[in-house]
Amino acid sequence: MNRIDSQYIDLIDEILDIGYDKPDRTGYGTKSLFDYTIRHCMCDGFPLLTTKKMAVKSVMTELKWFLKGRTDLRYLLQNNCHIWTGDAYKVYERVHHWDLEEPEYDVKEFEQKILEDDDFSKQWGNLGFIYGKQWKDWDGHDQIKNLIKSLKEDPHGRRHLVSAWNVSELSLMKLPPCHYGFQCYVDSENKLSLKWNQRSVDVFLGLPFNIASYGTLLLLLCEETGYKPGQLIGSLGDVHIYNNHIEQAKEQITRIGYGLPELKVSNVDIMNGEFDYELINYQSHPRIKAPLNN
Repeated sequence: MNRIDSQYIDLIDEILDIGYDKPDRTGYGTKSLFDYTIRHCMCDGFPLLTTKKMAVKSVMTELKWFLKGRTDLRYLLQNNCHIWTGDAYKVYERVHHWDLEEPEYDVKEFEQKILEDDDFSKQWGNLGFIYGKQWKDWDGHDQIKNLIKSLKEDPHGRRHLVSAWNVSELSLMKLPPCHYGFQCYVDSENKLSLKWNQRSVDVFLGLPFNIASYGTLLLLLCEETGYKPGQLIGSLGDVHIYNNHIEQAKEQITRIGYGLPELKVSNVDIMNGEFDYELINYQSHPRIKAPLNN
C-alpha cells in the first residue's frame, strides 16, 4: 500500500480504537483525538487517496475558488461543486426559523436561486470573509502574491506564511477556517515543501480533500517559482470521525491501496486562480458515500 493511504488508514484505526467520544456543534457527535501529523514526499506521487474514489474536480474547483479570492457559492455551483452549499443553506434556514417561518426553498431550489437571481445570491450565497478573502485581501494585502515574491527573492527566509485566521473578521465568516494557515520551506536542493495547519479535521470526508488540495497548491507554487516539489506535511489538531461516518470508515480500512497517480498542471496563472490539470494513472476502490455534516 502507498504511504499516504497507509497513514490515513492508521489514523482512522487509531481514532476508532482509542478516540474520545465528544459532542460537537453539528449534533452528530464524534470520536476524536488531538494532534496528528501526516507527511508525504511528493516524489512518491500525487497524494490522492486510492482506498476510495475521490471527487477530483471538486477539489480543484474549490482551490481555484480560494485562489481567485471568491467567497460566493455561484462560482462553485457553476462548476458543479456543492461542498459549501450546506453552510450557506444552514444560515438561510436558521433565519427563517427565527422568524417562525418555513424556508421558502429546499436545498436544490436554493442552489438554483443562487445561480439565477443576483439579489438572492448576494443576500444568501456569500460565505463571508473566509479563505479566499483572507488569502487574497487581508486588509489590502494579497498573501499569495507576497508569498511568491518572498519565495523567489528570499528562498531561505522563515516568513513564507499565509494565514486565514483573521481574528478581527472571524465573526464575519459563515464558518471559521478549519485549515487556518500554511508555511513554505525551500531546502538546499531547491525543493519546495509545504506544511498546513488545521484546527478541526473531518477525517472521513474533509481530510482527503485537504491533502489533495494542498498537494495541488504545492505543485502550482513550484510551477510559479521554479522549485522542485519536496514534502507535503499536515499538522492536524482535533482529528475526528463523525458518528454517522463510522461504518463507512470501518469499510475503508479493510481496503488495500493502489499505487499513487501523477498530477500534471499546466497553463498556471496562480494569481488569477486558473490552471489546467491532468490526472494520470489514477486507480482506486469505489466511492464510499457519507453525509456532509454542516
